[in-house]
Amino acid sequence: MQKLVIRGEKRLCGEIAVQGAKNSALALLAACVLCSGEVVLKNCPALSDVFAACRILNRLGCKSRYLDHCAYVDAGGMSECAVPEDMMRQMRSSIVFLGAVLGRKGQCELSYPGGCELGPRPIDMHLSALSQMGVKINEEYGVLCCECPKGLHGARINLDFPSVGATENIMLAAALAKGETVITNAAREPEIADLGDFLNCCGARVSGQGTSTIVISGVDKLHGCEYEVMPDRIAAATYMSAAAITGGELDLKNARAEHLGAVIPVFEQMGCRVFSYDDRIYIAGKQPLKAVKTIRTMPFPAFPTDAQAVVMAALTKAKGTSVVVENIFSSRYRHVDELVRMGADIKTEGKVAVIEGVERLYGARVRAADLRGGAALVLAGLAAQGETEVENLCYIDRGYESIEKYLRNVGADVCRMTS
Repeated sequence: MQKLVIRGEKRLCGEIAVQGAKNSALALLAACVLCSGEVVLKNCPALSDVFAACRILNRLGCKSRYLDHCAYVDAGGMSECAVPEDMMRQMRSSIVFLGAVLGRKGQCELSYPGGCELGPRPIDMHLSALSQMGVKINEEYGVLCCECPKGLHGARINLDFPSVGATENIMLAAALAKGETVITNAAREPEIADLGDFLNCCGARVSGQGTSTIVISGVDKLHGCEYEVMPDRIAAATYMSAAAITGGELDLKNARAEHLGAVIPVFEQMGCRVFSYDDRIYIAGKQPLKAVKTIRTMPFPAFPTDAQAVVMAALTKAKGTSVVVENIFSSRYRHVDELVRMGADIKTEGKVAVIEGVERLYGARVRAADLRGGAALVLAGLAAQGETEVENLCYIDRGYESIEKYLRNVGADVCRMTS
């Protein structure tokens, strides 16, 4: 088992090139199933979740390989329509293969997805939407058997909640379906816009991606293309928190301010100086940080739930009282007890967390329980007095590409060790 060993109280300074977006890359890899020619995904991050998606593609009979931040996928020889349970359990985003495989083969068999335990994340909306498009669904012993006896057809689908996963599955299934599909109350996240742009590069007819109404007109076939994955806005928010909590200065190359419209003002309220450019964000932390009144997680363009934990880490050292309200997931405070072990003063009740800033954090041995919570513990370790050991790196590696190397390059004292 690997762990990160961090010797804290080092001020970070320098440039970080933000990696490609995990949440976008996984949907794009699933979308490759729909294409008849080779797809080259550039700026594809080297993450365990990405490698898991490539293994699923190979299991389906596609040819996929990863080299130097590029994923190469040729789905021309796709022969299978079932994803084994052990592969499904490796990541939550594996569910997007449902819409893609149905769109390509007209049938799909898979189990419920795995990933971080953040509370109930039902796929009812996915299944309800697909059934409106002609999919018949049977469930036996936790396995979903889906087929389209008369083929997929367009439909007008209104989502009860702007679910990213459900929106992606509908878009993937609709790309090759007969007729027009209209999604209302669709997710508006930048990753949805990236998926729509990718599909259009492959010959699809998608409009409205990034708005609450998306229209997909089915086409007969999609071809391959070269496409660059968008930068990871949550990784950018994480490194902004790293600068804030250490009083450092970071220039985040490839970061897009328009993707962080609800996050940047929070750092400005903390007292940080933030300057946005076309393809980068500069942030300078200020000591001591100032508390913020209330952060409420909501779907884009509001504050993202994925940034909640990493921003909370910075707030543990902000003078005053900050309040966080988690409105998306019911179990997204699993990092709090570990932060408290490091000297943080945080109290939670239901979906509310109250953070009283402290003057000093202390190194401790802590364990990541999920992806973003694990990153929050790394950030706390950067500012803590003494040595911090962060275990369960398998969670962090799902979403951060060699996080220790990125941080070490800007002045952190951090190394990866085998325990």
